[in-house]
Amino acid sequence: MRISLLAGAATSCIAVLLLQSTAVPAVAEPVPAEQTSAGGGTVTSLSLTSAEHSVTKRTTKPFSLIGVSWDDPRQSLAGTSIRVRTHRASTGTWTDWHQLAVEGEDAPDERDGRSGIRGSTAPLWTGRSDGVTIEVTPGPNGLPAGLRAELVDPGKGAASSAPRTLPAGTAAARLPQDHEAPRPGIVTRAGWGADESLRDPGFVYTGTVKAVFVHHTDTTTDYACGDAPQMIRAIYQYHVQSNGWRDIGYNFLVDRCGTIYEGRAGGVAQPVLGAHTLGFNTDSAGVAALGTFTTDGPPQDLVDGVSKIAAWKLGLTGQDAAGHTNLTSGSSQSRYPKGTVVSFDTVSGHRDAFATECPGDGLYDRLGDIRSWAAHLQGR
Repeated sequence: MRISLLAGAATSCIAVLLLQSTAVPAVAEPVPAEQTSAGGGTVTSLSLTSAEHSVTKRTTKPFSLIGVSWDDPRQSLAGTSIRVRTHRASTGTWTDWHQLAVEGEDAPDERDGRSGIRGSTAPLWTGRSDGVTIEVTPGPNGLPAGLRAELVDPGKGAASSAPRTLPAGTAAARLPQDHEAPRPGIVTRAGWGADESLRDPGFVYTGTVKAVFVHHTDTTTDYACGDAPQMIRAIYQYHVQSNGWRDIGYNFLVDRCGTIYEGRAGGVAQPVLGAHTLGFNTDSAGVAALGTFTTDGPPQDLVDGVSKIAAWKLGLTGQDAAGHTNLTSGSSQSRYPKGTVVSFDTVSGHRDAFATECPGDGLYDRLGDIRSWAAHLQGR
């Protein structure tokens, strides 16, 4: 998944400005819908429809992440241009224009079993913002029904009495496997403030986890690691409240300081079905690095964190972190037709399974190091 980051700070309720020019046939309809979450989090949806008005002003709550969604996830926005700029609450200035990636790279597979899933762009992390301008230029097939902007405020998160971290080195309650790596410390969902009432109450599990797919979230790496929990909450709200997914798509996330976070609920030691690598969510786990590594290499702490969680997760079932495995494509929207058996490195990049730049050249070039270090942690 791609998520771009812009800087920002705090403010109160503000005016959102959506502009339309002669080349931009999308403006907001009168009444925004709002969904809430614990700790003051909100997702405000602004419908985008064809109209002749050039400017529409709107009042809304603060937000730190924006994306665009539509009714039918099978409908493509190919050829459509969506660009946004936001008004920084901290400085009172407008950012430069940013293009949203209109082709979603992550999505649930069919067996996820949830209705109401929407199509969506990659979201843009803006930091604390109090205004937005959106320009939509339709592609050759026009705009899909139900097109709307999603403004996400992660709030302060849910308070919980559950453990905030799982300490490193604790063995799982099961028979040990050969070459099992020690469990790294993991910040739980309670630790990053997940509102558990948002997600589906049940869990879906796959077979044995045979591979780990590495992603980047396409954010700047120049963030305070203390801000990672609110970034994860915003992704969670966008995935669930905007996209209609059962939970956050990733199984784990790792910040620039190497801190590992529990993603999709269901048990970190369990083979939880994620929504991270369309076509290959089954029998795999998705690990997302918070940052953009298109050209720049990732911090060593982040590389170490990804290595540790990959080593432990694969070691639970005796998978060699430096080995290979076969997975069967579950979607022809991936790089391979549905039903194709594909050989992957047990630690692979998102691009190995889907036509995407993710996890960026900088991080992709470090996958060999991640495999080697993870295998070392497994005692191989």
